[in-house]
Amino acid sequence: MKSIKIHDHTFDIYIDKEMVQKRVQTLAKELKATLQNETPIFVSILNGAFIFAADFMRAYEGECEISFIKLASYEKTQSLGKVKQLLGINEDLTGRTVVVLEDIIDTGTTLQEIYKILGEANVKDLKIVSLFFKPEVFKKELHIDYVGFEIPDNFIVGYGLDYDGLGRNLPEIYKLSK
Repeated sequence: MKSIKIHDHTFDIYIDKEMVQKRVQTLAKELKATLQNETPIFVSILNGAFIFAADFMRAYEGECEISFIKLASYEKTQSLGKVKQLLGINEDLTGRTVVVLEDIIDTGTTLQEIYKILGEANVKDLKIVSLFFKPEVFKKELHIDYVGFEIPDNFIVGYGLDYDGLGRNLPEIYKLSK
């Protein structure tokens, strides 16, 4: 099994890059089939979802736009339990179909903040697409429309996800070694 070291922790390969790419393409096709003739605006949650958003947007076979919002909820390997908005959306979303592209949903704290922010924007329709979802720690009653991978409560890095700033550039997903 391939392992890497980031800072003071070892991570083992968990999901290979081909499997990740196939799932991203499938998610984009599923969304397109649902939206038909809509021109959605994708909202990527920075920093973690930027690679997912780029690949998703390229795989989406239709007109679309993109914007970004930066929220922070993690420090090192721990969820802070609260969310800080560091960068907001500048586009007018009134009457638009908004598709949030999120790297990972675990407790749902960040997702709750996203619903709050976009709920005030008078959007026509809101869809949530998350590449990873940890159902065993999800603590909110919020709807998630599309999930790439349901995973256990393991800390993962790669494909945009980081450990203390490093590992985002890895094309595959690694999980923290026990």
